Amino acid sequence: MTSAAERWSGALDQWALPPQILDAAEQSPWVHPPELFDVPDVIEDTPSHEAARAALPDGGVVLDVGCGGGVAAFALAPPAARVVGVDAQPAMLELFSHNARRRHVEATTVEGSWPAVADSAPVADVVTAHHVVYNVGDIVPFLDALTAHARQRVVLELPDHHPLTPMADAWRHFWQLDRPTEPTSTDLLDVLTEMGINPVRVAWAGPLRSATDLETAARHLRIRLCLPAAREGEVREFVAHRPAPAPRPLSTIWWDV
Repeated sequence: MTSAAERWSGALDQWALPPQILDAAEQSPWVHPPELFDVPDVIEDTPSHEAARAALPDGGVVLDVGCGGGVAAFALAPPAARVVGVDAQPAMLELFSHNARRRHVEATTVEGSWPAVADSAPVADVVTAHHVVYNVGDIVPFLDALTAHARQRVVLELPDHHPLTPMADAWRHFWQLDRPTEPTSTDLLDVLTEMGINPVRVAWAGPLRSATDLETAARHLRIRLCLPAAREGEVREFVAHRPAPAPRPLSTIWWDV
């Protein structure tokens, strides 16, 4: 019988792009634009931040895996006195460090993919990983390493459906390509249960992370679609007539260690 972890991995494999589309790309469609991951001056509280803060002692340490600009970590400082960011993109770590200096928070960074760089990261009171798990096919070692680095709690945040799901209309329009619909946050719960972890899930809704101006949104979408710069006008026209995105269903999933 297929395990939950195998189903998770197999479902993510279905998101691979056909070679003829990837070969047409002028830029990698998988690099996240750092400008979408900056941290606002005032971070809105969410169930993810609340779950992490409830387990964090005053003066504690937060390890933020797949940190981006660091919103998951800086929402917790204070009470956290130190934050550690892990990310595979150097530009994200530069942004993380910049935000730490701006907020006067002690911070260090670890460059690389989790769990390959887990041995270089410290144990922390709380470990966070926001909007990361859908990038991870080999999910069990990833989750095991999160747990091994937490003294108190691990907190995940993820959309209920793959983060590229909102692009399905664009893939059909430009490439006549249908995209998958799995895995889901429920599939991740199945993996955790299979691992012997008893997770808590909180369902909520939040905005889709996207550029607010038309030019930037069109550029980001064009790169994701593996289209050349010469077709940016077509993409801009598509974005201009697209309905405004609705809040997307999200889940906070946490467990104590």
